[in-house]
Amino acid sequence: MAQLTMVQALNLALAELMRDDPDVLVLGEDVGVDGGVFRVTDGLYQEFGDQRVIDTPLAEAAIVGAAIGLCVRGFRPVCEMQFDGFSFPAFHHIEGHVRRLRNRTRGRFTCPMVVRMPYGGGIRAIEHHSEAPEATYAHLAGLKVVIPSGPRNARALLRTAVLDPDPVIFFEPKASYRAFREEVPDDPETLPIGKGVVARAGRDATIISYGATLRAALEAAEELYDEYHIDAEVLDLLSVAPLDAELIHESVRKTGRVVVAHEAPRHCGVGAEIVARIVEESLLFLEAPVARVTGFDTIIPFFVNEKAYLPDAARIVRATVETLAF
Repeated sequence: MAQLTMVQALNLALAELMRDDPDVLVLGEDVGVDGGVFRVTDGLYQEFGDQRVIDTPLAEAAIVGAAIGLCVRGFRPVCEMQFDGFSFPAFHHIEGHVRRLRNRTRGRFTCPMVVRMPYGGGIRAIEHHSEAPEATYAHLAGLKVVIPSGPRNARALLRTAVLDPDPVIFFEPKASYRAFREEVPDDPETLPIGKGVVARAGRDATIISYGATLRAALEAAEELYDEYHIDAEVLDLLSVAPLDAELIHESVRKTGRVVVAHEAPRHCGVGAEIVARIVEESLLFLEAPVARVTGFDTIIPFFVNEKAYLPDAARIVRATVETLAF
């Protein structure tokens, strides 16, 4: 097994898919000659040429609009938005056409498209480069919304997403792109969309997270065990649409205490949906109110204040200790 960063694992997944299937195409701004702003598509242009790795104008609506036509013609386009904050010029296509094509045509056409988006904070970027809008896309029926947390599951989930017959929004946490390495198998593998995993088993409390915040959740769990003798279970959702409600309820009914952590704003965030699901189906198993550790209900700040905005291990530890003390 090779030790890869998330960028390298995503690049590997794309190369494998393009070798396996000539109908898989990559298109986006600077994805070709330059290999993408984060170099996720590095080397693909040289291997597959300009008919399959397409440098587009700075026009997100055109990228997604062209991809819809490619889907109808039998291709599997992988679109790259340079940053998630730039995806909204294409939002009318995603909302109005991409997610509706199967239903509109009563199954005559599908839209096997993946829209990749680097997302989230943690890299000291400027405005429109650090947002976390996963709840906006998760609200749209007809879309699957995937958020890997590490190199191995990123490679497996991207393969699953590209092979899916329906559209997938694939959020890539920028803060995790090169933050650490993992062993990635030599042979391709897939993971089912809509199924999370237990990243750390425990019995006293459940910490639910995804994306880059998962690392903070795991750090918090270790500190809770070492400093407070609290054995926390950590769930990695891996996708937020659909949610793995079964995994959530199983853990909640075991521990009775829950903390949800994500970097998106608190109001109407994915955490709110998780709390609602728990209240609807596992309320009588709770020993304390569910705590949320999230970004604040403001636009993510610049540079010097960014670290204070993003959930960290200290905030998760504090919320968990307070939940246990209830």
